[in-house]
Amino acid sequence: MKKRLFIALAIQLAVSNAYSQRTALADYVNTLQGTNSSHELTRGNTYPTTALPFGMHTWTPQTGNNGDGWKYQYHKKSIRGFQQAHQCSSWSNDYAVFSLMPVIDQLTVNENERATAFEHTNEIAKPYYYKVTLNNNITTEMAPSERGAHLRFSFPKGHKAFLVLDGYTGLSGVKIHPAEKMITGFVNNGRGFQKGWKSHFVIMFDTPFSAYGTWQNTDNKVEAGKNEIEGKGAGIYLEFKDGAVVQAKTASSYISDEQAKLNLQREMGAHKTLEQTKAAAKNTWNDHLSKILVEGGSEEDKATFYSCFFRASLFSRKFYELDKNGKPYYFSPYDGTVHDGYMFTDTGFWDTFRAQFPLNALLYPQMHGRYMQALLDANKQCGWLPSWSFPNEQGSMIGNHAISLLSDAWAKGIRTFDPAAALEAYHHEANNKGPWGPANGRDGYVEYNRLGYVPYPRIREATAKTLEYAYDDFCAWKLASETHQEKYLKEWEQRMYNYRNVFDSATGFMRGKDENGNWLKNFDPVEWGGPFTEGNAWHWVWSVFHDINGLKKMLGGDEAFCAKLDAVFTEPNTVKVGTYGGMIHEMTEMVMANMGQYAHGNQPIQHMVYLYNYGKQPWKSQYHAREVMRRLYNATENGYPGDEDQGQTSSWYVLSALGFYSVCPGTNEYVMGSPLFNKITITQENGKKFVITAKNNSPENVYTHNAMLNGKPYTKTFITYQDIAAGGNLSFDMKKTPDTGRKLQAADLPYSVSK
Repeated sequence: MKKRLFIALAIQLAVSNAYSQRTALADYVNTLQGTNSSHELTRGNTYPTTALPFGMHTWTPQTGNNGDGWKYQYHKKSIRGFQQAHQCSSWSNDYAVFSLMPVIDQLTVNENERATAFEHTNEIAKPYYYKVTLNNNITTEMAPSERGAHLRFSFPKGHKAFLVLDGYTGLSGVKIHPAEKMITGFVNNGRGFQKGWKSHFVIMFDTPFSAYGTWQNTDNKVEAGKNEIEGKGAGIYLEFKDGAVVQAKTASSYISDEQAKLNLQREMGAHKTLEQTKAAAKNTWNDHLSKILVEGGSEEDKATFYSCFFRASLFSRKFYELDKNGKPYYFSPYDGTVHDGYMFTDTGFWDTFRAQFPLNALLYPQMHGRYMQALLDANKQCGWLPSWSFPNEQGSMIGNHAISLLSDAWAKGIRTFDPAAALEAYHHEANNKGPWGPANGRDGYVEYNRLGYVPYPRIREATAKTLEYAYDDFCAWKLASETHQEKYLKEWEQRMYNYRNVFDSATGFMRGKDENGNWLKNFDPVEWGGPFTEGNAWHWVWSVFHDINGLKKMLGGDEAFCAKLDAVFTEPNTVKVGTYGGMIHEMTEMVMANMGQYAHGNQPIQHMVYLYNYGKQPWKSQYHAREVMRRLYNATENGYPGDEDQGQTSSWYVLSALGFYSVCPGTNEYVMGSPLFNKITITQENGKKFVITAKNNSPENVYTHNAMLNGKPYTKTFITYQDIAAGGNLSFDMKKTPDTGRKLQAADLPYSVSK
């Protein structure tokens, strides 16, 4: 009896501890991570995002001027508004923005004059709750819903209380409904939208207005008592009783005023206080973050992990809404009409195909499947597969990576789309050039098809484009192969090897080549730009995700390949600015990292540390993965080694902390590294758990020994999506010395299209 009682108490304690840990996960997150950024040096280019996972809108304090991409910078001393936001990157201006700003004593509408000083010691920045007390003693609090937020403004006693709504840039219209204590309106700001696009919003207050009026930020002209305005930068102001505490619930819709009101009612209608919205949001985040429960390790490591997991869980953003019957529909940013179904936005595939989407595929296969169909719906609506949607197609950066997402989903068993339609869309993408930027269609496709490479200087960034086109062509070939699409199989079975055409065996690097087949003169592998995108030859030589065996052969075999990888870290961190003409932030970040030519702050080289597995020296991948996590990430305002980039840089950390990484999306493999924590439990959408244990793990014990999968010795240097999805246990013994005696066979090495 005593034994049974002891066991029961032990189980109860374990469950209680697990629940307590789960409920605390959201409090590990610091949404200020990466906010100490500028044009010259980015430590993330993030803002303190108050949002729900993949929410349609987010909210943030605003330190930057209207229209400034840097909406919040840690070093700024004042706040000028609290805004509805979307963009995660300062390099792309935001859209569908409006802001609210509390002011005291006298009405001040001008964004510079109303800006109020604050101290970071008076900020709380969590995913589910943001709070700041400004130096004039106004306190603002925010808690999120998927399509809105609950705000509270506490004005100091004895002071007049005003709230200013700023219509931001572009066209806006606002109407005040005093009897209902409500505001309705719309904003139309952003780039490249279809005709008729608006973001409709509604704001419901719990406090009556004692006075009100309109204004425009183009001239700061105020009209007291007027309750409606439309025009460029149109806004309104409200006055409340002195020292008031005012709650405001707001939600937005891209479809209609009525849908905005429905969104608010559905998401916050039952919440009379901000505390209720805050508690609901915290529960949502705790549930979400508990999909990966980490145990052991330092508190700092947990803060970094969950802060990164939070940031990785914001993208791609939902762009659909639910009608009165709960059916999904959306206003298409591609053709300007309303469609049934799901749509997503706010992602640049050049960044996110690498890790952010492979992480989503692992944790949220249902949403991922919906996204795949949405890609093909977008193709129907605008004639092109998306490559950079903010929220419509912008065509930024390089490559045609929608096919990577589609091929990767299929390889992982997420088969919610017609592969023939996907391949037809990609065929069009690869053999045409669209009107919106270099990645809308294929920049240089005529030359690529004729020569087998993109020539430089005829086409800018030509060598980088060649490498990414060859990878994308592999993804198309892989999808065609798995779905028996013979027509498309033949088209790409040779093109996927075009990376060979820009490899110079004399130097051991990928290089720029002109139309006549001549290498560019005066080659220096540390020179940035020219035929490369945001990097140099040291970074781009590794961009053969699909055929590392082929790359190994060109570099001279396993030993020479690994020696070349070693040299990335031992080379001086010298920079030649090349065609950029000066130091760009990616160069500065590489120099600061002080890891030789390793430039983790940008995407092209982020997979490189995992390539030692292909060269039969996996212990070096284990070492370097842990070094990058240790040296280049933390949970502070300086938390990233460069742009965070729509969840990609965070997803690299999340996957790497699990002990593996998606080197070649389009296959079902994740390549092994070194798990950061003693125990990691991944709870999947199907309820199955995959548990990773790393006995004796520590900052010194970074090397894995004696791998076991479900109790059996595991010799492979990768693990498959299907292994993880099936649930089970992966275990290691961790030691401070590497397992250099491990004998690897060909079957133990990760996928490569060349045998």
